Amino acid sequence: MQHASHGAHFAPQATLNSRTADTTHTHVQATLIKPRPTRHQQPPQQQQQQHAMMTTSSTLMTITKIQRSQNKPQRTKGREQHHHEEQHHHDLLDVATEDAHNVAPRNKRRVRGLSSPLDSSHVTVAGVAGPTPTRALRSARQRESERDARNNTRRAFKVRSSLSPAPRKPDIARPPYDTTPAYKEAQKLSAKLKGAGALQRAKKKLNVAVIGGGLAGLSTAKYLADAGHTPHVLEAESVLGGKVAAWRDDDGDAYETGLHVFFGAYPNTLNLFRELGIEDRLQWKSHEMIFSLPNEPGAFTRFEFPPLPAPLNAAVAILSNEKLLTWPEKIRFGLALVPAILGGDSYIEEQDDVTVSQWMSKYGVPKRVQDEVINAIAKALNFIDADDLSMQVVLVAINRFLRETHGSKVAFLDGLPPERLCQPMADHATSTSGGGTVRMDARLKSIVPTDDLTRIDHVILTSGERVDADAFVIAVPVDKLKLLLPPKWREQHFKTLDSLEGVPVINLHLFFDRKLNVENNLLFARSSLLSVYADMTETCREYAENTSTGGSMLELVFAPAADYMTASDDAVVDAAMRELERVTGGVVTPSPTSPDAPRLVKSIVVRTNRSVYQANAGTGKARATQATPIPNLFLAGCHTRQKYLASMEGAILSGKLAAEAVSEAEMQLAAEAVSNAEMRLSA
Repeated sequence: MQHASHGAHFAPQATLNSRTADTTHTHVQATLIKPRPTRHQQPPQQQQQQHAMMTTSSTLMTITKIQRSQNKPQRTKGREQHHHEEQHHHDLLDVATEDAHNVAPRNKRRVRGLSSPLDSSHVTVAGVAGPTPTRALRSARQRESERDARNNTRRAFKVRSSLSPAPRKPDIARPPYDTTPAYKEAQKLSAKLKGAGALQRAKKKLNVAVIGGGLAGLSTAKYLADAGHTPHVLEAESVLGGKVAAWRDDDGDAYETGLHVFFGAYPNTLNLFRELGIEDRLQWKSHEMIFSLPNEPGAFTRFEFPPLPAPLNAAVAILSNEKLLTWPEKIRFGLALVPAILGGDSYIEEQDDVTVSQWMSKYGVPKRVQDEVINAIAKALNFIDADDLSMQVVLVAINRFLRETHGSKVAFLDGLPPERLCQPMADHATSTSGGGTVRMDARLKSIVPTDDLTRIDHVILTSGERVDADAFVIAVPVDKLKLLLPPKWREQHFKTLDSLEGVPVINLHLFFDRKLNVENNLLFARSSLLSVYADMTETCREYAENTSTGGSMLELVFAPAADYMTASDDAVVDAAMRELERVTGGVVTPSPTSPDAPRLVKSIVVRTNRSVYQANAGTGKARATQATPIPNLFLAGCHTRQKYLASMEGAILSGKLAAEAVSEAEMQLAAEAVSNAEMRLSA
């Protein structure tokens, strides 16, 4: 790729540059932490048991036999033992991918002084401060604990004593996700690209301009380098990551665009971690899904997945939870899923035109199933309500979880995504390609087509710099893509993109003056304002080791967020604190009165005006393929066609498919490159 002028090229271990304020974005100076030494995790668990698909009726019979063969005290004890052997977890969140040129982080510091020193002789339980409970109260609490265990609930919000903090629940060993057919398929595509690279190095390399340094763009660059080509990444912002970007405030505290978790059902992402040698950077959590109970403030219930092959583990998790759904509701929902289990991908794709609510009604699933469980999952998947979300999105997730034993397990990255994930991707792309580059602060202004409108001639950056290349991969959010495409191309070739639009999202960081006894896991708030949240000082080493306040940092996804995008930071924080007061049973409150109550020290609000595409019913067919009608124009991003939709896995897979498309078009592109070079010389 030729540059009219030389920009600052990517340097390994580069720090995040300072971000200056302008009329569009409010930025905060940001510097990444230094790389840590490689950590070694526990050895993998035993090899995954063989996949066992069963019909719903036989599964119900099996679970009924299991439950009848055990009395309640035995079940309670078994769950406690399993909790210590293998810390479970879940999620469906994935917030974001490709690159986000319209992320607007705002730093709002709230400092509220304590009226009196902390009294470590007091223990705060469920938000009530006082001396150690009497024997009678303790017995009552024990009885309540046993009753909660039977109902599979647990009080998740208790303020820790400064003298005897509750032990941090350990992470679990890396699950054997690499035995699944999906993972082997991901490995096969990687091997194909590397094989192409071995052949390509004896030929002319293609210079490929990759517009966007988010997960989609960096994935494209990584696999283009593997395929023997030379990628040149142009990132508009001063930090890599796009929708997984992160910064630091003046206190050195980290904050991010979203709450990011990785699933065991993300084969291309996990394969990428292995190829980069960074699998140990994933902190795997216990195999469970944890939901708040709105009618029981401060209480949570969980779906615990036992160490059984799929789909038995999911069936046990659902059927053994007695708190959210009744048996008739579980059976009705299970029967409704039979067509998806039997029909597979073709059936799931056909549900794109149907909303979650419409699908539930069609199959006679009680509305309580949607209200109690599915709404929370819908907001975690795409930040919108089930009345608008395409059922295809929910079924894709459920299908992976029912087919793969470890599919619904989740992991948190052990640090900030720009450094712990994006940096290794960029390093690989530049070192493997032998000439590839990654440039920050290189924002694309326009695409300039040839006179006959048949291909891209070059692109222009906002600095005025002209960039020429043999091929161009546009890996930006769909809203940005629509603005960049030449009007005639958009009307003629990309008209379907008009129905795609990014969803607004707010990510909120709340820093407290002390530790809250929150699960080392992802939590579903089941709130009209909050989607999912986590105490990052529990789930992520970076926050555990480097948070300046010394207390918990709750990271929350505020969704749907459209009504709050123009609200002040104070209004967003106050609304979130009011919801947390309800969810935590008053442990966290906007106006604490007790000297032992946790106090909010500061907050940081990050607004993403257009995040992942809003997966409304019918939008699946509107997504474009990675190869386009323009021979040297390719697309990447979670909004392009791939089976993991709007997720980090979708973004990474889209980049891999874009690299494959470029490689398959290599002969034609190479011939055009020679012709263009001859034309420039003759001119």
